[in-house]
Order: sequence, then structure tokens, then C-alpha cells
Amino acid sequence: MTRIYDDPAEFADDQLAGFLDLYADRVRGVHGGVVAHRGDDPQVAVVIGGGSGHYPAFCGTVGPGLAHGAVVGNIFTSPSAAQAYSVGRAADQGRGVIFSFGNYAGDVINFGIAAERLRADGIDARIVVVTDDIASAADEERRRGIAGDFTVFKVMGAAAARGHDIDEVERLGRAANAATRTLGVAFAGCTMPGEDEPLFTVPDGHLGLGLGIHGEPGIRDVPMLPARELADLLVDDVLKAAPAGAGSRVGAILNGLGTTKYEELFLLWGHVARRLRDAGYEIVDPEVGELVTSLDMGGCSLTLMWLDDELDPLWRADAYTPAYRKAGAPLAGLRAPSSDELAGAQAAVTAPEAGEAARRLAGTVRDALAAVEATVREHEHELGRIDAVAGDGDHGRGMLKGITAATARIADLGPEVGGGWLLQQAGQAWAERAGGTSGVLWGAALESFGRHLGDSADGYPADVVAAGVREFASTIEQLGGARPGDKTLLDALLPFADDLQRRVAAGADLATAWTAAADSATAGARDTAELRPRIGRARPLAEKSVGTPDAGATSMALIVTAVGRVLEDG
Repeated sequence: MTRIYDDPAEFADDQLAGFLDLYADRVRGVHGGVVAHRGDDPQVAVVIGGGSGHYPAFCGTVGPGLAHGAVVGNIFTSPSAAQAYSVGRAADQGRGVIFSFGNYAGDVINFGIAAERLRADGIDARIVVVTDDIASAADEERRRGIAGDFTVFKVMGAAAARGHDIDEVERLGRAANAATRTLGVAFAGCTMPGEDEPLFTVPDGHLGLGLGIHGEPGIRDVPMLPARELADLLVDDVLKAAPAGAGSRVGAILNGLGTTKYEELFLLWGHVARRLRDAGYEIVDPEVGELVTSLDMGGCSLTLMWLDDELDPLWRADAYTPAYRKAGAPLAGLRAPSSDELAGAQAAVTAPEAGEAARRLAGTVRDALAAVEATVREHEHELGRIDAVAGDGDHGRGMLKGITAATARIADLGPEVGGGWLLQQAGQAWAERAGGTSGVLWGAALESFGRHLGDSADGYPADVVAAGVREFASTIEQLGGARPGDKTLLDALLPFADDLQRRVAAGADLATAWTAAADSATAGARDTAELRPRIGRARPLAEKSVGTPDAGATSMALIVTAVGRVLEDG
């Protein structure tokens, strides 16, 4: 939802005023939009435009190497002919003007009228319409323009910067459009300033395939796909629509529509790049981010421009605008570090020689960590829900990252290693991958437990294991700085460690003592619901957390209970 505005009807003008103030060193406002500051040599003026709500399109891409002006209409509304004429007239440097925009009826009419008016004034005016959206029509000339706008603008801006005349800039712009294909998907609709409801909705668990950038829904709803399958869908459909005679080099844009996080786009790009390379394509200077948005729409689009010897250097060319900057010089002198230079980054580790008892212990450790992973995976979302009451809701996800890293690390270690070494390696992997306070504490505690057990003992009786658990707890106490009653995992761990040692000292076998002590951990975790956090991220929201148990204590109780079942079965 668009929340920052004064009069919704004035949103487009108000945001443009702020933009012009911010970038007054490189653009100037004129009636209807913006024009770029000029260099010494006159150029063909590439003037782009359309409705507002698509930033960085259109005014964000005005500057050296790209557009010379942008016409700014109201939200999702074609600018008027008068606005387009005004910006075109102001942008003209005596070498003619080329208007470029997406293929929408209002834009076609208004920019067409503006071009006629410029011609009447003696200014050579041309039009290059963008038609990249493969979902909007089978006939290429009837397709609308979406994120492929950018490839066309980029090629024409670079061509103009090279000093080409208007015939050549127009020809190259049309070539770029003919070489460009886009397909988009929507996860959620966008909301106009001042409105409470989005322009469209996507059914839960679905995505809209073939969205438009003016709040138009997709042409059909399909079940939501994992990232790998979504990448396959986008790539395969765009490749099927490749221009006749297309080569194997492509410029690529993975574009966010407004609220799709960059991290999501990066993840998706990894799959897109793999799919393209598997299909035999060379990817040239890919762009991942927001280039053509739709207010707060959730979604993304994939654009490919098939490159030839003419388009390739124009796609790669430098540009400097408020929202898009490309500079080859700073990268030209860089090189990737060699394998030898990186050799010290990952020190080799060698497992110590393990006795027979330690190797038997390793089997128990593997089973226990597998049970922990299954338990954390089962309760991931509930742990996140508990954590979100007074925290950031990432506890379940962080715990799962930690334990999956631990089990993956020990899976690569052979049967000759001991249980103490396995615990140490699991702890290191946990800390490396989980991150955050919880990851550090669990990682260090597992390492401490493993060092205590070692791999040279003739056996691992219950009292030795109980003492190892005490070392585990002491490490967390010392490193985390918490105390009983602070509403942390210690409120489950310390009762467990104390009860385990008491029962073992009284003669109980390890499995019996562990299972009984796990009940103490469960009770301790449950009792944290009445506590107020005294340290950590939840402390500022102490009152809010009352009534909800601590997520760390809850996960600790679940884990020791799961390990108890392994010991009983063993």
C-alpha cells in the first residue's frame, strides 16, 4: 500500500518535485517532466515516458548514456500530448528527437500528436514503440511494453551518446525492440495512493502469469512455484518466443515490480542463470533489481535481449543516471583472486585418531543430530511464531539452518572419526551457517561438548556424558551472559543439566536419566511464559512477551526430548 502522500490526486506531481530537488545537479524540471543537463557535443534526444508509478522508469533513467528527457504522466496514465511536446522541445539539441514508450493506446496517441507538433516546428521527431511482453499478444506489433522498455532505451541512449544521427539511433532502437522479449508474474496487486484495496488480487497460493505494469492482473493464475521451477517457467517461455535467427548471446534483466525483495531476486537469478547456461546461452552484463516497477506490486519479470555485434556494445556501454549507473573503467583493472591466494581462507582439518568407543559414540551422535534436525524442521514455523511475539521471528529458521549445516558437515566425514570430533565439526558448521546469537551459542556449546568427550577414551559412561552436558551449558552461560530467570534457553537447559547429573549420580543409566531430565527442560520452557526477558532483542518488548514461552527455551526442550528418544532406542 502507498502510505506516504498528501493529496492522492497530486501524488505524481509531488513526488516529481522531490525527485527534482534531489537530483538538481543532473536534471531540470520542465512542463511535463524532466530533461538532462547537457554536454559539449549535441546529441539526438532520446525522450522516454509514460505514467508515474514505475520508478526507476522513467525519470530515473535520464542522464548520460541513457535518456535525455522523460515525460511524466499521472499514476499509470499516459502523459498528455502537451506534456510530451514540452519535454521533447526542451530536450532537443538540434539533432532531432526520438520518443520511446510502451505500446499503450493513450501513449501512442499522445506521443504521436506531440511528434507531429515537433515536426511542424521544424524538429525531426521519430517514434520507437516498445512491444516486448510475450503474454499480451501473439502478434508482436500488438504486444504491450513492460520491462523491455529498458533495453530499448539503453541501446538508443548509448547510440546517441556515440554521436549517431537520428536515422541510426532510430534503426538501432527498433532492432533492440525486435530482439527483446519479456514475461512477468505477479504475487500481489498494487494499491493506488489514497486507496485501501489493491487494483487486483492473486488467489492465495497462486501467482498471476503475464502481468502488466499498470496494475493489470496476469492472463491466468497458476499455483505458486518453488524458485527453481519459477525460473524454469520464465526462461523456457521467453526462449520459446525468441526472435527468428536469434543467436546465443543475451542481455538479461530480472526485474522486481515493487515489493519483491532484492534477496529474492538474487536467489531466483541463480536458477535463471543456470537454466540459460544449460540451454547454451552466454549471459552478457545481466541486471537484477528494480528497473520498471508498478507501485507496490509483488512480482517480477524476466527480459532477454538477443545481442548481435551492433547491440552488444550498446548494451554494455557506460551510463550514469539517478537510478542506473554502469561504468566499465573501475572494473577493467580488476582480476579474480587465484586459487593460491585463496588457499589460506579454508584451512584443512584432519580428524584425530579415534578409538573403538569413540567410533561407536559417533553413530549415536549421527542419530541424535538427525533426530534434532527432524524435530526442528517439524516445529520451525511454531518456533518462529513464538519468537515473533517479542522478537524478529527468525528463531525457527535460524535453528533449522544451524542443524542442517551440522548434519551436512558430518555427512562428509567417514566412519573412522569419533563422536567428539563429530560434535566439534557439527558445532563449527552450526555457527558458520546459522548466524546470530543463537547460532554462536549452539555452535560453541557443541564444540565444547565434543572437546570434553574427546575421541581417545575407552568408554563414555553416563557420568562423563552428563559432565559434557554441564560443559555445554557452562559455555552458553559464559558466552551469552544470561542467567536463570532471564527468559532464555538457559531456563530449560540448566534444569535439564542439573536433573541429568543428579539422576546419573543416583545410579540411573544414561537413557533413563536423560529422558526424565528432558521433562525438567520442558517444564522450564513452559514456565518462561510468565517471565520477562532481561537481556537480548526481546527486552524492550518485555511486557508483550508475558504469556508466551521463550523460543530458545522451547527449542531446547524439544531437542533434548528428541535426543532422549534416540538414546532409549539405542
